[in-house]
Amino acid sequence: MNNIGLVLEGGGMRGLYTCGVLEYFMEKDLYFNYIIGVSAGASNAASYISKQKGRNIKVNTGFLKDWRYMSFRSLVLKKSFFGMDFIFKDIPDKYVEFDYETFHNAPCEFLVGVTDCKTGKPLYFNKKDIRSEGFDVLRASCSLPLMSPIVNLKGYELLDGGISDSIPITKSIKDGNDKNIIILTRNKDYRKSPLKFANLIKMKYKKYPLLIETMMNRHKKYNDTLDYIERLEEEGKAIVIRASKELKVDRLEKDPVKLQELFQNGYEDAQNAYKRIMEFIR
Repeated sequence: MNNIGLVLEGGGMRGLYTCGVLEYFMEKDLYFNYIIGVSAGASNAASYISKQKGRNIKVNTGFLKDWRYMSFRSLVLKKSFFGMDFIFKDIPDKYVEFDYETFHNAPCEFLVGVTDCKTGKPLYFNKKDIRSEGFDVLRASCSLPLMSPIVNLKGYELLDGGISDSIPITKSIKDGNDKNIIILTRNKDYRKSPLKFANLIKMKYKKYPLLIETMMNRHKKYNDTLDYIERLEEEGKAIVIRASKELKVDRLEKDPVKLQELFQNGYEDAQNAYKRIMEFIR
């Protein structure tokens, strides 16, 4: 399946939808040679690449009552609402073990989008970077502004990949993929509104004026990207999988029933799209 990209949006706990889609892909032994994601999309891709069925749902719902996973207590004590050490060290190494060997040996290209705070532009790390730097690459991609500290990695100061490239379809096409499967974590008619808490953002990140500029214009880029994706879909160059049911889950959702329902929606939507996908990639 050369020249076919799998593009994964972030969205925090809305990523349970992506988990459901990827779970169905694993059941059908459907893997792609090029995978690119940001934030939760990239993190969920890791268990897909390591071929660990059921792992994503365990990780995303199994620790909801544990303050170390995500909580305001974690925000106060660790300066991050999501417990980054717990998520990216303790869970994969102790509680829901990650198959590093299968992941690193997988014959695919995997890119993780992050945002360079100094330039406000996206950067993309690959599997080799994850091998050398561990899950700090994923940590950086998931570090939400105001909710997590800046991650220092390989000489860069980094935050959430969704800030600068929420849906990295342009990067996938630039890398030679003329067909793409795009998994979104919003309903079809969604469009992003201008940034809330603008004054707080400007105060918090006053040392990074280009980052602030990117944040202020994020909604415009995001909505332009959605318009572009719809054109690709109309031209037969992309298949878009997005929630067919109304989303009732927000980025910081902790209700296990809602999260399970979202996972199931993703699984069923992938199931319904499977025949179309197989025809598309031939």
